[in-house]
Amino acid sequence: MNRFKVERINSGLRFTSAASSMVLVLGLFGCATSSAPVSPDGAAAAASASARQAGGGAEIVTASDETDVQKRARLRFELAVNYYELGQTTVALDELKQVLNLDPTFANAYNLRGLIYMRLNDNRLAEESFRRALALSPQDSSTLHNYGWFLCQRGRYPESLRVLSQALANPMYLDRAKTLLAQGLCEARDGRREDAERTLAKAYELDAANPVTGYNLALLLYLRGDVTRAQFYIRRINNSEQANAESLWLGIRIERRLKNPEAELQLASQLKRRFPQTKEAIAYERGAFDD
Repeated sequence: MNRFKVERINSGLRFTSAASSMVLVLGLFGCATSSAPVSPDGAAAAASASARQAGGGAEIVTASDETDVQKRARLRFELAVNYYELGQTTVALDELKQVLNLDPTFANAYNLRGLIYMRLNDNRLAEESFRRALALSPQDSSTLHNYGWFLCQRGRYPESLRVLSQALANPMYLDRAKTLLAQGLCEARDGRREDAERTLAKAYELDAANPVTGYNLALLLYLRGDVTRAQFYIRRINNSEQANAESLWLGIRIERRLKNPEAELQLASQLKRRFPQTKEAIAYERGAFDD
C-alpha cells in the first residue's frame, strides 16, 4: 500500500499525504494509492484521533469537571470526529452544529469544522472556523498547526510560517514532528530550500519513520547535489513497505547519479512490476532522468 505522494511544483515541493496526515484534528497531517493524493488533510485523516484531547498543552478536563451540557457537547463532538474520519462530512457538520448549540465556547469544534471545510474546498468558511477556534483558545498548538497548513496550501507562506512557529513555541506541544514537517514543506514551496532542509532534518530526528519527511529531505538533498546523503534517506524508504512509485523513481535517479547500475536496475524492476502505469514508470521507460 502506498503511504504518501509528493510532487515537485516549480522547483518547490508539494505535499499531499493520507497516511502520515498533516492535519491534526484536535487538533494534524494519509494512505493512498500512488495515483490518488494523500494529504497533511494529507494534511488530514490519520491524526484525527487526537481531536479527542485538549490541544496545545491546555489543562485536561476530566469527567468530574464537566457539567451535563458540556458532557453532551463532548459526546457529540466525538461523534463528529468519527463521522469525519469516515468521510461523512455532512453528518459531521450537523453534529458540530449540535455541539456549538450546546457549548458555543467549544474551541475544538471550530477546529474540526475548519478541517471539514478544508476538505470541502470552502476556503472562506475554513478560515473563519480556524480563526474562531483561535479566538477561543489562542495558544492551542493543534489549531495553529491546522491553520498554518491551511495558509500554506493557499500560498500565503509568510502568514503560514508565522502561525506554524507559534504552534512550535509551546514547550508542551507533543506533535512537533508533524508541524516541523509542515513548516519544512511550506518553506520549500516558498523557495527557501536551505531553511526547508534544516527544518525537515529536525522533523526527521523526531520521527524518522515518517516517509513523507524522509522523501522530501532526500529530494532536497538530491536537488542540491548531496546525493550520498540523499541515498541514505531514500534507501530507508525503498527498503520498507512504504516504498511507492515516487520514492522508487527518486531512488533510481540517485543510484544513477552515483553510478550504481545494479541498485538502479533493482529499483527499476520494482517500479515497472508494482507501478507500471504511473508517470514515474513512463518517465523511466523514456529515460527522462533529468526532467
